[in-house]
Amino acid sequence: MQFFQESNIDFLKKRWIFFAISIALVLVGIVSLIGRGGANLGIDFKGGTMLELTFTNPVSVAEIRVILNSHDLPGSEIQDFTKNNRVIIRVKKSENINIEVSRSIQKALREGLKDNDFVIDRDEMVGPSVGNYLIKRARGAIFWSFVGIIIYVAFRFKSGVYGMAGVIALTHDVFIVFGVLSLANKEITLTVIAALLALAGYSINDTIVVYDRIRETTRLRRKDTFYDVVNRGINSTLSRTIITSLTTFLVVSSLFFFGGGVIHDFAFTLLCGIIIGTYSSIAIAAPLVYEWETRKGKK
Repeated sequence: MQFFQESNIDFLKKRWIFFAISIALVLVGIVSLIGRGGANLGIDFKGGTMLELTFTNPVSVAEIRVILNSHDLPGSEIQDFTKNNRVIIRVKKSENINIEVSRSIQKALREGLKDNDFVIDRDEMVGPSVGNYLIKRARGAIFWSFVGIIIYVAFRFKSGVYGMAGVIALTHDVFIVFGVLSLANKEITLTVIAALLALAGYSINDTIVVYDRIRETTRLRRKDTFYDVVNRGINSTLSRTIITSLTTFLVVSSLFFFGGGVIHDFAFTLLCGIIIGTYSSIAIAAPLVYEWETRKGKK
């Protein structure tokens, strides 16, 4: 099954357009982060309290918010699941909120919703020291995963150029997706970090397939220029790349639309990552190798 029969698109001719688009997307994300005063860190990293409650009768988010505001608990993030009367309330750590915030929320809801009892499914609190620890661990996970990718790709292709180009493309993917999360005002939680690491694995796998075809074409067509070899490598894997990305996109879309609010941000991150990762494998990773090899040849 192939979507493109013997395609012959000159991707390298458009490489500077692709580079410009990528730089623009990264800059938009940086501007968004600066404008918002940094990433919107969730309670996993910033610390705070999370309550998951199941009510006997349906209750609206607006109703809960009014009750919490009247009890000096503003700024709470409320997420409802109308099918089973379940509500998740998140309150980030701040100077105005003490460790008894969970009890305060329960007391406020019992007073404001006397005819609607609830059951506590989950009651979690993350302190600031734990949040700082998790931030360091998340940074370490991303950093060492990138180092491992560089070593693996460099060893497999016997050239550090491929490894560095692959990681630059991965960094490009993570930056752009992070910018999209900022624009959408999504919380950065451990679940989102897991999605970013999954994106890194997915993207580098696609990139390695393109690199492998370039290496194979270099051996089979020794008289061709490196420009033609890289273009042929991208075109020969184009159908495979599109089909793989499309099927993965459909699966993740089902998680996004039907998986529920708990994994909504995870699925959203993966959806953006699949699109950006597919684009970078075709338009960024391979052209970077070509640019590097061409400049090295000139020197």
